[in-house]
Amino acid sequence: MHHFKNIEKNKHQAETALSIREEFEKREASFISPFGMLSSASKGRAHDEAPCPIRTVFQQDRDRIVFSNSFRRLKHKTQVFLSPLGDHYRTRLTHTLEVAEVARTISRAMRLNEDLAEAIALAHDLGHTPFGHSGETALKEIFSPDFSHNIQSLRVVDILERNGSGLNLTHEVRDGIVKHSKGFGSILPSDPKGKACTIEGQVVRIADIIAYLNHDLDDAIRSGVITRDQVPKSCLDVLGKSHSQRATTMIRDLIFSSQVSDNQIDLQLSKPVFSAMTNLREFLYENVYRSKNVHAEFVKAKKMISEIYTYFLSHPDDLSSRLKNMEINVIYSHKVPRERIICDFIASITDRYILNLYNELFVPAPLV
Repeated sequence: MHHFKNIEKNKHQAETALSIREEFEKREASFISPFGMLSSASKGRAHDEAPCPIRTVFQQDRDRIVFSNSFRRLKHKTQVFLSPLGDHYRTRLTHTLEVAEVARTISRAMRLNEDLAEAIALAHDLGHTPFGHSGETALKEIFSPDFSHNIQSLRVVDILERNGSGLNLTHEVRDGIVKHSKGFGSILPSDPKGKACTIEGQVVRIADIIAYLNHDLDDAIRSGVITRDQVPKSCLDVLGKSHSQRATTMIRDLIFSSQVSDNQIDLQLSKPVFSAMTNLREFLYENVYRSKNVHAEFVKAKKMISEIYTYFLSHPDDLSSRLKNMEINVIYSHKVPRERIICDFIASITDRYILNLYNELFVPAPLV
């Protein structure tokens, strides 16, 4: 009798668990803005799956991203300064976390779907190369001018993760990943084709810019590449003198300046803040990203990537074994060019990995 009672109890608990996701979806409908994206309204995944009894589809996506190999590798990838030794410099991982926090704050205030915004933010740089944008530039030159880290990030979640089966993320997260960046493009793009299909995806694009404008300035001053006195006074007067003041200014301005028109939210910044952000970004490009000190290291990085790329063109067996060790054991079809496979490998590895690999392949070992 006791045995049957336990069976009934377990059955009841299972039935209760099955309703957790549905109850949360009902809660979403009650507090998310009409302009936000409901989890229950997702266009779904490329490959259908049974719904999780506990998590919404966007919560599942977030978890898949956080537990992926690509996400863990971000901790050893450059943000601006190559292989930084200082404990307080940003890496690609800490940048990603800052973008996620900014996106969540904005989404919460605007009653959007925080889980969707967070998932997009956490995945937006998964395809970023080692050595930051110098690595991206190198692959543009030696592989294809069409290479970009945002498209590579989509390739990571669609194809390269889980030994080639991909993460099977939702349409909305995938769309946000590929449209989060346009290089030195407009902070607020006007072309509808360049905008994510959800407001949450559009928020992540701006959150990315808010995050890097702030922390790259912080790291550049800390490293001595620039001094605080060099930063345009007009930018600091509008945005703030400290990291927290600037973040608060930009986030609040976006929230309170955005407009509702034609039954949709038009994300906007006030003219003073937009102008200050634009000027600050131009200042960083000219005085930090393209500075002599930073650029000199990027030239070295590009040389290393080019030589490793050339090496693997003639050593396919070595490439295969390394891909397997990295759990990127993709069963590539014969139609996939070797160049594409090498590009996937290089874009996946970390700064630390590529430095060790270069020493292994090209630096003579001392005799013992």
